[in-house]
Parts: sequence; structure tokens; C-alpha cells
Amino acid sequence: MNLKIVFEKSEEGGYTVYVPALPGCISEGDTREEAMANIKEAIDLYLEPVEDDLPLGVETEVMEIAL
Repeated sequence: MNLKIVFEKSEEGGYTVYVPALPGCISEGDTREEAMANIKEAIDLYLEPVEDDLPLGVETEVMEIAL
């Protein structure tokens, strides 16, 4: 899966980075490398389903796929 990310220099220093395709998926870092690592983690958490939020029926099966 490929996603576009946007880096913005912060006035306080460092970078803010967000994913336009994932509303609310935003992070920051003191360096571009740190911001990149942080947004990757934020994307993983954003896309990770929370099983408590899934409407599971009796015949429901939860699986994982790689994208």
C-alpha cells in the first residue's frame, strides 16, 4: 500500500507530518527521519482494527491480509 504524506516545517522547530487519505492521522518529529518513523507508527495504529468496535456475529471470522 502506498500513501502520500505531507511534511510541514513547524514554527517551533521540527516537522509535522500527516496523511491526507487518513483523516486525523498526524504526527511530528524533531527531524524528518523522526517524523517519518512516527507517521509510520501512526498509520499502523490508524489502520489496525479494534476488535471491540467490530460487529461480530456467530458466523463471523476475523482475518489479516498483507497489502
